[in-house]
Formats: sequence, structure tokens, C-alpha cells
Amino acid sequence: MSTISRDEVARVAALARIDLRPDEVDRLAGELDVIVDAIARVSEVATPDVPATSHPLPMTNVFREDVPVPGLPVDDVMAGAPASEDGRFLVPQILGEE
Repeated sequence: MSTISRDEVARVAALARIDLRPDEVDRLAGELDVIVDAIARVSEVATPDVPATSHPLPMTNVFREDVPVPGLPVDDVMAGAPASEDGRFLVPQILGEE
């Protein structure tokens, strides 16, 4: 039994200002029916005693601890820069300001 009719698909397409050909309306009505049926099956299985999940397997954080460490010395950083001035990177001016 179809739950999404051609007329409903055509009406929603018109509301969204999407121009669909008749064959596209038929195809989308069938595809939307499949989606509605899949959601209905999931709803049958999803009972209050089944917890909601976002992943089928338990997930744990695999990142290292966020521990602050001292930064690099300015002289070491500036040693790798093509140009520097007063402990800062020196770059070409791009805005034409003085």
C-alpha cells in the first residue's frame, strides 16, 4: 500500500519550486515509499527498552591527554623564517597602508 501519492510529491515539489517531469514524480513517489517503510520498520524495533545509539560498537576517545607544554623558543622559530623583525615574521605588505 502506497503511503506517498503522486499528488503529494507534485505538491511538495511545487512548494519547493522544483519542476519535475511526470516520470520523476512517479519515481520519487516510489523511492519515498521505500524510505517511509524503512523508517516504520526501525520504529517497530526501537522500543523504550532499547537505548538509542549513534554507533553499533562502543566508542572511546583515542586522543592523547591535552597537557600544556612550553612553546618553542622564539629564536628557534625565527631561525626557520625567511625574514623576521623584532621577533615577528616579516611579510610583504598587501593592503597598501603606510
